[in-house]
Amino acid sequence: MRLKSFSPEFIKGISFGLTSAIISSLGIIVGVETATSSTLAVVSAIVIMAVANGLSDAMGIHLSEEAENEHTSKEVWLSTLFTFLGVCVFTLTFVIPILFFSFPLYIWVSISWGVILLSLLSLYIAREQGKSSLKVIFEHNAIAGLVVIVSYYLGILLKMFVS
Repeated sequence: MRLKSFSPEFIKGISFGLTSAIISSLGIIVGVETATSSTLAVVSAIVIMAVANGLSDAMGIHLSEEAENEHTSKEVWLSTLFTFLGVCVFTLTFVIPILFFSFPLYIWVSISWGVILLSLLSLYIAREQGKSSLKVIFEHNAIAGLVVIVSYYLGILLKMFVS
């Protein structure tokens, strides 16, 4: 099934939600684990973030679409709904590796899962825009990698200065 058969609101909401879920989840997993060494803290942060970040991102899309003044009310609400569902569902998938693997393996499985999801989305985007797939995939995963690295060092700093 081609994504073009879906509504623009679905594609926008899911792609935004997927990206937000991947980047935020990887940052939380690496940063919170580094800062606390607590699996409970990591799982709690992911579950809370799924809802809080999902609602926040959905509200952001909602207001952005309203501000553009180019969408019907139905389009705005569909983008809002699909963004929330995208963030919430994809964020919660990052709990699965934590439940089935121990530290540090769950970190690597989570990062791999994020890279796979982001690569698939990037491949779709590259094909739709007629761009080099490898370039787009590399660019998007490099940004995700930067988030992981920054989150790791923030976790170290928090552990040093807060505990």
